[in-house]
Amino acid sequence: MISLTITGMTCGSCAAHVKKALEKVAGVESAEVSFPEGVAKILMRNGAAEDPLSAAIAKLGYSSTVADQPKTSSASGMRIAIIGSGGAAMAAALKAVEQGARVTLIESGAIGGTCVNVGCVPSKIMIRAAHIAHLRRESPFDTGISAASPLIRRDRLLSQQQARVDELRQAKYENILEANPAITVKRGRARFKNASTLLVSDTDGSEHEVAFDRCLIATGASAARPDIPGLEGLPYWTSTEALASDAIPKSLAVIGASVVAVELAQAFARLGSKVTILARRSLFVRDDRAIGEAITAALRLEGIDVWENTQASHVSYADGAYILATERGELSVERLLVATGRVSNTQSLGLDAAGVKMSSNGTIVVDKCMRTSAPNIYAAGDCTDQPQFVYVAAAAGTRAAINMTGGEAELDLTAMPTVVFTDPQIATVGLDESQAQRLGIQTDSRLLTLDNVPRALANFDTRGFIKLVVEVGTGRLLGVQAVAPEAGELIQTAAIAIRMGMTVRELADQLFPYLTMVEGIKLAAQTFTKDVKQLSCCAG
Repeated sequence: MISLTITGMTCGSCAAHVKKALEKVAGVESAEVSFPEGVAKILMRNGAAEDPLSAAIAKLGYSSTVADQPKTSSASGMRIAIIGSGGAAMAAALKAVEQGARVTLIESGAIGGTCVNVGCVPSKIMIRAAHIAHLRRESPFDTGISAASPLIRRDRLLSQQQARVDELRQAKYENILEANPAITVKRGRARFKNASTLLVSDTDGSEHEVAFDRCLIATGASAARPDIPGLEGLPYWTSTEALASDAIPKSLAVIGASVVAVELAQAFARLGSKVTILARRSLFVRDDRAIGEAITAALRLEGIDVWENTQASHVSYADGAYILATERGELSVERLLVATGRVSNTQSLGLDAAGVKMSSNGTIVVDKCMRTSAPNIYAAGDCTDQPQFVYVAAAAGTRAAINMTGGEAELDLTAMPTVVFTDPQIATVGLDESQAQRLGIQTDSRLLTLDNVPRALANFDTRGFIKLVVEVGTGRLLGVQAVAPEAGELIQTAAIAIRMGMTVRELADQLFPYLTMVEGIKLAAQTFTKDVKQLSCCAG
């Protein structure tokens, strides 16, 4: 295929004349000419000369030059093996194929990894269903809208949830893999024979080798198993079993104090469980203290017991009940959910044989380009020491593929937004005050409670706050922490502001639509120079 850039054409008829002239040139099999693009694409027989093409075009009064041809990728024919099929793996596979490589993707479990199968997708569906149940039971408008206690049919909700999971896995993973001839999917468990060969164990017990030029480890993570006396061997839930349950227990204890623990605790409470959270210290202890305080208050208002500074010293199970021994005495519940973090799925990979180094907590150590300690082996996603978010994993997988095929792309997490899907939601981006101070940055901050945000007042729901952290002297925005209904929908505005290096004054001068929650960011920015209580509703 030859592409020529043509100048001088003024209409579609010109293109038609050029097409007709090109098709008369000896050796031309077909020609397509576009007036809007100013390009002719000509398919020539082998051995046909190119020079007569320009001559034919010149006879019509137009000029032509050979258009830039796509360069042959240095990755053409490269063999890339990818272990896993989740967000990082899929992003890497598609980008590697785009670069000209051939990919062998190896998966021992369900195609799609954690997010679509047992993580993000099913949990957010369940959380949304629980939110609807909560609003039917009570809302700020109950004086004018009659409330009613809903009948929860968890088995039907689970069927709806699983149907959507299956649909997304098929559409976004399985169909895409099946339609791409440059990707070969092998089912089995992979381990390294050496730094250039994988051994794949099939379900029938046989084993075969997969040689590679580059390899990406994207095996994700699994629920951590805490060392609590009596816990081992008991039929307790992790998030996987909790999301797959077709019944709502009458009572539920949740061991854990971060994202998964708190999201599922509130969801089960709203669907009818009596929930108790056991937090070793406090909720979200690694974040700004105001976050933990605000979400703890919100949960307690809904009747959820939050036991701070409490650990289970022993767990037993008998007669359909779990007995947890704690500093506060015994707690008896129908179900127990353990959500104390996640650990990297790397134990069976034989990383030593490939020379891949691990961190002290069992994750694969990578640099900003996703390289491991082995020159031709990369890693991305939850199996590494990167933040455990599927969008981080996908971004890392894409960059890993670029680098495996000769590029040099880094993963910049400076303005990485996070969202916790509680109600109110928790959303953060950038640095909080303590993080900035540990970096030696002097900070100033303002915390705006939601009773100063018109959208929250109109909703009759003023739970939470928006907090801005800025650098002293420059006024540059460093970070934003928010606890608010739909906080996840406002945090990307803050992320873009941080990425662009905006100052708090520049942020305060932006136009924000009135009666939106994101307007709270503008109001919080204005508090650095004004008393927003003295402003009219939408004062700029």
